[in-house]
Amino acid sequence: MSVSHEKHARKMLREIGDNVDSKFDLLTGAFYFAALNRPSIFLNKYIDHMSQVACAAAIPNIRPSISAKSAARHLKKIIAVKYCYTGDVETYDDLQNADLFRVIDRRRGLPVSLGIIYIDIGRRLGWKMTGLSFPGHFLVQLEIKGQRVIIDPFTEGRILDPSDLRGMVKSISGLDRELRPHDYAPVSDKAILLRLQNNVKFRYMQMRNGVAALKTVEGMLLIAPKMSDLWWDAAMLNAEMENLSAAYSALENFVRLDTSKPKRLRAVNLMEHIKTRMN
Repeated sequence: MSVSHEKHARKMLREIGDNVDSKFDLLTGAFYFAALNRPSIFLNKYIDHMSQVACAAAIPNIRPSISAKSAARHLKKIIAVKYCYTGDVETYDDLQNADLFRVIDRRRGLPVSLGIIYIDIGRRLGWKMTGLSFPGHFLVQLEIKGQRVIIDPFTEGRILDPSDLRGMVKSISGLDRELRPHDYAPVSDKAILLRLQNNVKFRYMQMRNGVAALKTVEGMLLIAPKMSDLWWDAAMLNAEMENLSAAYSALENFVRLDTSKPKRLRAVNLMEHIKTRMN
């Protein structure tokens, strides 16, 4: 199937946002986010590649007693060793690392983009795969019959133990920071897609490319229309570009959705300021 224009990708992402149960295919969602910026891409090429990886990973007569560690090592053998997927250490901030099409082309990516591939292949094998809310570095959990292992997709699927996690959280958040239960709590597939796109938004903002950052936020709103923080981002970016009507509308949505009284008051004040500029 050829994604002939951006409209189709937006429609599919909006369906994810409208789905109350959040039941959708994670990899497909990531593909449609990538398609927003590459509307003429031939999607079947990438679908076929992932099917090929899954076929290579398929284990005839999987033992019911297979351990979570053995399963994780098998994913590493296929994804990292056979197909050479690894983290992009040299050009980590390259926007290609958050584009699933380019990740597949280059076999390089961010922790979260590579994590989506591990999750997809593991689920095709019938294993429970979830993303974790680890700060600053996306990790994946594989669970089989109550056995759990945590995988770092960025370092070729390395299995992490508690001491690894403590070391990572201290290197990311400071030596005084201790590992907390929230750090390895499971997150929804929708949250994984938002984390992927947050990387894109942040890099565009670093580049001071407000137009691209706003387009990214608008894409995120397709799957998370009730996330107040995204409406705030949309308001600020629109205001910066003098899109005052759009900024005002985004602030209206923020006020409607946010539960923090101080934040809502600040938004109302900004709306009054924008209204005087529009008149």
